[in-house]
Parts: sequence; C-alpha cells; structure tokens
Amino acid sequence: MGKHDRVRPDERRLILELRREGQTIVEIASRSGRHTATVDRVLAAAGGLPPRRTGRSKVSLTVEDREEISRGLVAGESFAAIARGLARPTTAVSREVNANGGRGKYRAWAAEQRAVERAARPKTAKLAGNRRLRAVVEGWLAKRWSPEQIADQLRREFPDEPEMWVSHETIYQALYVQGRGALRKDLTVCLRTGRARRKPRATRQDTGWRNELINISERPAEAEDRAVPGHWEGDLIIGQASQSAIGTLVERTSRFVVLLHLPDDHGAEAVRDALIRQIPTLPAQLWRSLTWDQGTEMARHAEFTVATGVEVYFCDPHSPWQRGTNENTNGLLRQYFPKGTDLSVYSQPALDAVARELNERPRKTLAGMTPSEKLAELVATAA
Repeated sequence: MGKHDRVRPDERRLILELRREGQTIVEIASRSGRHTATVDRVLAAAGGLPPRRTGRSKVSLTVEDREEISRGLVAGESFAAIARGLARPTTAVSREVNANGGRGKYRAWAAEQRAVERAARPKTAKLAGNRRLRAVVEGWLAKRWSPEQIADQLRREFPDEPEMWVSHETIYQALYVQGRGALRKDLTVCLRTGRARRKPRATRQDTGWRNELINISERPAEAEDRAVPGHWEGDLIIGQASQSAIGTLVERTSRFVVLLHLPDDHGAEAVRDALIRQIPTLPAQLWRSLTWDQGTEMARHAEFTVATGVEVYFCDPHSPWQRGTNENTNGLLRQYFPKGTDLSVYSQPALDAVARELNERPRKTLAGMTPSEKLAELVATAA
C-alpha cells in the first residue's frame, strides 16, 4: 500500500464514508484531520478519484476545484457565481464545464480523469495515430501544397470531422521534428523550401538572405548575348505611397512582357508566389533564369528556385543598367500606370490586356516584329 499504510483503517473508513455522503476533498480532509493529498490517494486506491497530479500548473483546475464546480452546478449556480467562489475567471469555469459534457452531464471525477489523460506525456502525434488523415496530408504534400493550404483545405473538406483537422505547424513538425516524423521524410522535397530540416530562426530572417544570392556576373553567357530565349529580367512598379505594386517580367531575347498581380502585398512571400504561378503559363524552355535587383521583395528567391528550377541572379547595388531591358519596359508601362497611381485597383485580366498591347506592338530592335511574334518564332525553332 506504500504511503497509504500510514492511514489507519478507521481513518480510511471515515474518508470513504464521507465520500459516499458527497463531501468534497477539502471537506473530507477537514473532517478526517488528513491532508487533501492523503485523502486523494485513499480515494484513488478505493476506485474513487485518481491521485492528484504533481507538477500541476498553478492556473490549472485542481480536483477540489472540480468538486466545487460540480456542487455549484447541482445547486443551480451560474458560471460567474461558481468562479467567484473559486477565485477563478468565469471563462475557466465555462470552458471546463462545456468541455466535459455541459451542465447536465458534468462529473468531477470524469473531468479530472480526462485532464490527467490530456496531460500525459509523451502523446501520440495526431498524424501518426490517424492513418486516413496521414494519407490525405501526404497526398496533398505530394502535389506541392503548402502545410498552410492543407490545414485550410482539411477544414473545408471535412467540416464535421474534427479528427481530420490538423494545424500547419503539426504538419511541419511531422516532417521536421525527430520523434514526431509521422510523415514520409521524402515529402520534404515537396515543400517550397525543399529542406529536410528547419533552419534556425536567425538564418531565416530577411536580414541575411543577401548572403545567399548569385551575382549577375555568374549568369550564363547565353543570357548576356541574348542568343538563347528564356532569360528574364524582373522588377516592381511601385504605386501611390508605396502601398501597391505590379511585378514586371521581360524576356531578354523577344522583349515579351508578363505582369504580376500583387493586389494585397508586394513583400517577399507575395512576390515569390506570384512568380511561381507564372511558370506554368509558358513553355518550360522559356524559363532558364531570372535577373532582379537586390530589393527585399526577392528575399524568398531560394524558395522560388527550389519550386521552379529557375535560377535567380542579382544585379550589383545601384546598377539598374544591368537590367536595361526591364528598365526600358517599365518606362513604357508608366504610360499605363502613371506614378502616384493606386495599382491595387488593376485586376489580372486588366494587367494581361496591357501586356498584350505591348507584346503586339512592333519593335525596331526586333526588325519590326512584335514580341509575341518573336517569342512564337523562338518556340517554334526550339521545337
């Protein structure tokens, strides 16, 4: 019996009798002259309440708290009145009751058991214990969906099945964290970062991304002499008060223009995603490289390269002439989007219409051909 041996048989009988009368742990301890922890252990040994948990947070409800909640509910007291008696927030009482059957079904013993089970460590990861959920998540990861997209889609596709919901952080942990690897490790290559483990937070801050850039001096010679199509230059046109922007891409050989819709944000993640969306719109052979300046909007350039295979090269600081084709095109685009304009009002179809007009305009540098005609010629030659 261990520690229970120090409790005399008559004391044990008194404790059990008081329990049958519906007394709380505190009341039984006062009547029997024993500490509440001792009463708790005696009742647990007799099949009553489980023993009190050690190391419980000070803000967690105790066995005694749950007993008082149960008595208050039986007496018809409001959550607020019960909370005042416990010196606890009303929300703590309402959450406790609602999570354990509601007013009509709340039982202190059952609530305490569930609390013990929830606190048990180690826990089985949700993805490890739910084969169906794991199969769905792995299938979407294989399609290169991000964990955030998967977490949102699970709630939409299984609105009435909470067991099929999981947070994006849980998915990341299942891929990255040792001991919680419920998902196949090979699926990490499907993430936009392509990494098999997380980088420390310090290395993920935007302040260090320039350490990883590839200078324009390393760009293939074929891009410099425009001999091979598929090498692009990119930049942003900034709108009124720097609150809006449009992404601009120009293919160096044909001068073909593509405009990126950035309606809500022109930060690094938004630009990365907009670039990734554009890749499937043109043949694969037309995406060989991208040259950009060192603006922070390209801080996620490595993730773009992992997702698309398109290498990004960066100009020297304050050297816009190294992207001369793009600079000239941006000058043309200012005819359509004057400085001080709110660029967020333009939809993607509107941007496509402007790009189409430029792409169908004859160019002296192309011997009178339009960028669209030149691009079609290059694609046909490559085929």
